[in-house]
Amino acid sequence: MLDTLLDIVAGTFMIIGSLLSLAAGIGMLRFPDLLSRLHAATKPQVLGLFLLLAALGIELRSWAVVPILVMAWGLQLLTAPVSAHMVGRAGYRTRHLKRETLIVDELAAVVVAAEAREERDHGKKQHRTDFID
Repeated sequence: MLDTLLDIVAGTFMIIGSLLSLAAGIGMLRFPDLLSRLHAATKPQVLGLFLLLAALGIELRSWAVVPILVMAWGLQLLTAPVSAHMVGRAGYRTRHLKRETLIVDELAAVVVAAEAREERDHGKKQHRTDFID
């Protein structure tokens, strides 16, 4: 009886996790801009992987695999948001996104300040090289 119930829970987790991973893949292909695609790549994928790993843990019925499964999910939790954040910032700076889809642009002031600082520092470097010649 308990084995049947655990098989049903594991099967349900596998189906839902697979559907979430499929939704992430479809979103990567179908969404129109960079930020929407990043959202599709990270949000359902992390939960989908968790459900698939939980199903694997339930199906194997061994405590020995739990640390490995937790580590795999932890690495996904650490890398997916960080990589999406870095790709999003790079896409923002290179203008590979649709600005009209942004409701609030919180990064604009930071980018303008960084560009001004970069121009100021570049001017100082040119000034120093004039004295060397």
